[in-house]
Amino acid sequence: MNKNQRGKLLIFALGGLDEIGKNMYVVQYGNDIVVIDAGLKFPEEDMLGIDIVIPDISYLVENQEKVRGIILTHGHEDHIGGLPYILKQLKVPIYATKLTMGLIEHKLKEAHILNEVKRYIISNQSEITLGSMKATFFNTNHSIPDSVGVCVQTPEGAVVHTGDFKFDMTPVNGHLADMHKMAEIGKKGVLCLLSDSTNAERSGFTGSESTVGEGIQEVFRKAKQRVIVATFASNIHRIQQVVDACHIYGRKLAVVGRSMVNVVNIASELGYLNIPKDLLIEPDDINRLPAHKVAVISTGSQGESMSALNRMANASHRKVEILPGDTVIIAATPIPGNEKMIGRIVNQLFRIGADVVYSTTSHVHVSGHGSQEDLKLMLNLIKPRYFIPIHGEYRMLLAHAQLAESVGVRPENIFICDNGDSLEISNGKARYGPKISTGKVLIDGLGVGDVGNIVLRDRKLLSQDGILVVVVTLSKTNGTILSGPDIISRGFVYVRESEQLLDDATQVVNQTMERCMKEQVSEWASLKTSIRDSLSKFLYERTRRRPMILPIIMEV
Repeated sequence: MNKNQRGKLLIFALGGLDEIGKNMYVVQYGNDIVVIDAGLKFPEEDMLGIDIVIPDISYLVENQEKVRGIILTHGHEDHIGGLPYILKQLKVPIYATKLTMGLIEHKLKEAHILNEVKRYIISNQSEITLGSMKATFFNTNHSIPDSVGVCVQTPEGAVVHTGDFKFDMTPVNGHLADMHKMAEIGKKGVLCLLSDSTNAERSGFTGSESTVGEGIQEVFRKAKQRVIVATFASNIHRIQQVVDACHIYGRKLAVVGRSMVNVVNIASELGYLNIPKDLLIEPDDINRLPAHKVAVISTGSQGESMSALNRMANASHRKVEILPGDTVIIAATPIPGNEKMIGRIVNQLFRIGADVVYSTTSHVHVSGHGSQEDLKLMLNLIKPRYFIPIHGEYRMLLAHAQLAESVGVRPENIFICDNGDSLEISNGKARYGPKISTGKVLIDGLGVGDVGNIVLRDRKLLSQDGILVVVVTLSKTNGTILSGPDIISRGFVYVRESEQLLDDATQVVNQTMERCMKEQVSEWASLKTSIRDSLSKFLYERTRRRPMILPIIMEV
């Protein structure tokens, strides 16, 4: 930060604006930086081979000595999933509630960095000092317990981050949102509010999670054979309601899917899941019990290709296969972009002969995010001077901005930002500040950030038209062709049915090599370019395809 920025308050996002996922928000005052959330995002369709996406934290790494800590609002992947990668670069303490910390510690243990990270458990009563700033917390309702909002008190004024929230008057665990505390914060004066925008286009209040329990129990009551429930692994309230339905209707419950098993174990150990003794069974025991006495809870509510539900539906799961007459509950709504994958899995389940229950046909899901009336209530409780809608695609941010204006926030005090746009506040006056370097880091296997746009472009090209490898062996003494050219095709044409095309392509390469020799072109780079250009032109004229052409020249 420049000297002339000292003492100014900067608020910006490294992820979570104009997108769903990889949430990371930064509050900076002088030489002190507080980070809120460190999530991941699942890849888009054109990110071939990519496992997950995390925020680019170059700015934080460059200013590491100023980062006082990372505060986590709750335990969903889009808020904590980036930590194992980020904390390898950023040696800072983390602050989270008991359940959120339990989920984080499991991740850090798998990444072999648990003992390297300072960890502090917080509650709605905590007050932590972070350099020149202080943070306090208030409980919120969301689809995972122990969710909190954050109030960061800076020398310039209070900055409130809601986390993901809704107002649930009959929560499954009985813990209401801290509306009184929110109102107290608002009464003292809030400089800026950052608020969840996911459901800003939906009218009314978001329904209570407890109503889903009734819908699930109704499905259990009618089911004649096994019941398979697919939901987010981190939706502990939903898992509890499935457990309750099993207890009421005398079914044993098998937990399937690695992430689901991990969450159930952690939440049970910490007291956030109440599972009656002897209710759980191992997946190996499913076929040993009558079908009407068994239920399964698994991952795969978004149709992910490698999820437990997908493998069960395609008979590729080692222990469980969905059979005709089974009832499958998909207790989730599609994350934007996942509609096709969910449609495919629903169609496959119907083909098998399963009874499929999902949110458009039955009341088996409610959102964990507040709708328009929830968002208005939050704005009226906090009463901010300035407002930044966060956590949503652009249309959602815009809808939230309009809601804020409708409850009295002045239009000039509402800032719709992109990742990297900063809001600079000095002496109580806000304006757009300097642009912060940001972006996305792609994780492919163990590689972090080693796959960029060029590699993705090559993968896309390979996926579209395939590859041709041209191998030529030259004499080291006089440069004549000793063997080849040999052409190997992968993903371009089927060799046995395209022998004439490949023979003609070989002739094109021969002619190109002869021409280069006559012109005394001997540099390998020039030879490769000539082969690539002539062969590409020939193949496009014959096939209207542009495969990747990889010339390999060897000398003997």
